[in-house]
Amino acid sequence: MSDVKRWRLENANTQTERLLNGKGLLIFPRGLQITTVKIMSVRHFLCVSSLLLLIAMPVTSVLAQPAEPGPVQDGYPKNWGIDILHYAFALQLSDTTDTIMGQATIEARYLAPGQSTLRLDLINQSESLRGNGMTVKRVLMDGRDLIFRHEDDQIFIELGREVMAHERIEVTVGYYGVPATGLEIGLTKHGDRSFFSDNWSSRAKNWLPTVDHPYDKATNEFIITAPNHYQVISNGLLKEETDLVDGMRLTHWKNSVPIATWLYVLGVAEFAVQYVDVFDGKSIQTWVYKQDRDAGFYDFAVPTKQSLAFFTDLVGPFSYEKLANIQSNSVGGGMEAASAIFYGDRSVTGTRDRRWQHVIVHEVAHQWFGNAVTEYEWNDLWLSEGFATYYTLLFRAHAYGRDDFVVGLKNARDRVFAYYEDDYDFRIIREHLPDLNNVSGSMIYQKAAWVLHMLRALVGEEAYNQGVRTYYAAYKDRNASTGDFRRHIEEASGMKLGWFFDQWLYQGGVVYLDGYWQYDEESNELEISLRQTQPTYTFRIAPVVDIVYDDGSKERLTLELDGNLPMEHRSKVAKSVKEVIPDPDTELLARWTFVQR
Repeated sequence: MSDVKRWRLENANTQTERLLNGKGLLIFPRGLQITTVKIMSVRHFLCVSSLLLLIAMPVTSVLAQPAEPGPVQDGYPKNWGIDILHYAFALQLSDTTDTIMGQATIEARYLAPGQSTLRLDLINQSESLRGNGMTVKRVLMDGRDLIFRHEDDQIFIELGREVMAHERIEVTVGYYGVPATGLEIGLTKHGDRSFFSDNWSSRAKNWLPTVDHPYDKATNEFIITAPNHYQVISNGLLKEETDLVDGMRLTHWKNSVPIATWLYVLGVAEFAVQYVDVFDGKSIQTWVYKQDRDAGFYDFAVPTKQSLAFFTDLVGPFSYEKLANIQSNSVGGGMEAASAIFYGDRSVTGTRDRRWQHVIVHEVAHQWFGNAVTEYEWNDLWLSEGFATYYTLLFRAHAYGRDDFVVGLKNARDRVFAYYEDDYDFRIIREHLPDLNNVSGSMIYQKAAWVLHMLRALVGEEAYNQGVRTYYAAYKDRNASTGDFRRHIEEASGMKLGWFFDQWLYQGGVVYLDGYWQYDEESNELEISLRQTQPTYTFRIAPVVDIVYDDGSKERLTLELDGNLPMEHRSKVAKSVKEVIPDPDTELLARWTFVQR
């Protein structure tokens, strides 16, 4: 028999088995049976013995109506008629079992009349998962038991009546089990037990009943009961930390900004915690393993505040209530959870390693791109990863100088061409995503960053920055599509850019250029020849070259190539030509073979 089948709440005392009439409480007594009475309008949290008693706080924010979805969709079964507003997760964790006890209260607003069901994602307990997964015990609304089916990793809930348009409902799901993934329960590099979430990209449903897709953002809170030798970190602000009986502690974090479920974060470990600084009145924090206190506090002291200030000035206001940098064992590099960023076990070196500092900046950039402005469809993931990668490079230019920026661009370009040698047809925006747990890829970082760099060069820095600012202001704490971003750049620049987005995002391939230059001293004629030589796909591009004369002066020449026909340029020059330098400002994603004849 599996631990899931055996496990019971051994610490529950008989007091908690009584019905708490008139108190507006929902509790789990022995055997995980929910005892309930009607939820009152004023809600609060109580703990009786070692059991967590959850009442969800009301949510007053109204999410904006979704914009029109983009032309490419990822296949998730969306219901545009329901808007999830808030999740409250009450979880009990233990040192003696990996089974978690959960109670999730979900508040939803129905946008259209005639609906009488609610569907949530939650992975079933199954033998294929070695007995791991979740079992739902009971579902309640307004004190009534609801009929539900938990099958095919989904909970289908019958509300018992048709819901009116714009009506809000609140449903509570009681469940338990061992997470197959999503919440990693294991040991830190120091051998200490820990609990760390890893919800990317669609793994929240392994331990949290949710609409596990970024199109429906919601506020959230975690109320955690765990042994009192742990510290608990999550999204938002700390609302309560109370030591209970029997060596347990209740910790309550609440996030009041709508975010996607993969950004919900939970870290439970023996942490050393430092309140490093404040930015715009919001706390900057460091959470590292207690054994790594000195090195971790040193490493994470920079460049968090510097990058927060840079992105605020460049893009718009930081959306969240704090920013915590957290050492964890559930990720290898970084994971940009909203207001609480995870970094790998080995991120703490005590040396302020430059590579890890780039990771910090990348994850901070995500607080704007991916977190505050979130893609509707996983197909548009470049709006998250491409932006975070490029804005890390922009920060490097700001903090370390243009030479460092160019080094980063060239390294990214090298990775792009190495990748396309093996998969030349790869598209940044893919039409089909059969596995929503496998939505990423290195080109959604590096090539997409280059797309933004070329776009900035094409429309000009001022128009580009203005377009990004208005895009961010329009979709902050909401969802956006590639079409939304394109529209804002077009409005800022006055240019029609469909051709640009089509060839760089929806088309595969990269540009190979082959050409030469030749200077005839007798005729003072300069000849430049250039053509695209990639095996398939053609691009509309405007390569730039610098003509360098013997006296050291320069003249810039913009060439135009559209298709695979060669471009021939001949001109009389007044001075002797020393060399012709292709792409002097590193602004075109192309591999050049360009020689002197």
